[in-house]
Amino acid sequence: VQLQASGGGLVRSGGSLRLSCAASESTIWTIDTMGWYRQAPGKQRELLATITKSGIPYYVQSVKGRFAISFDNAKNTVYLQMNSLQPEDTAVYYCAAQRIGRLSPDFWGQGTQVTVSS
Repeated sequence: VQLQASGGGLVRSGGSLRLSCAASESTIWTIDTMGWYRQAPGKQRELLATITKSGIPYYVQSVKGRFAISFDNAKNTVYLQMNSLQPEDTAVYYCAAQRIGRLSPDFWGQGTQVTVSS
């Protein structure tokens, strides 16, 4: 499965961005969960949100109420709507895909930079 992330950019504090991640059609049927992670400079990569293909979302506490994950089955695309962005949200954002029965991602997108200015 190939993942192509897009939608990053520069935004002011309080602004919004929507990230997209399109999955290639080949073997997409093996994927059960897709998610978004981020990695800030000097920090470890952290999970933000996941969603199953049946539409069940999960959010880490730090983004609950600000970020929303969704999945379009027809387009094999997962989205991350990010609102009320703050400078501490500045990071490279990665999408990931996880096969059925797996506990961690099997595939990663290339990352998209999000920069939030104060």
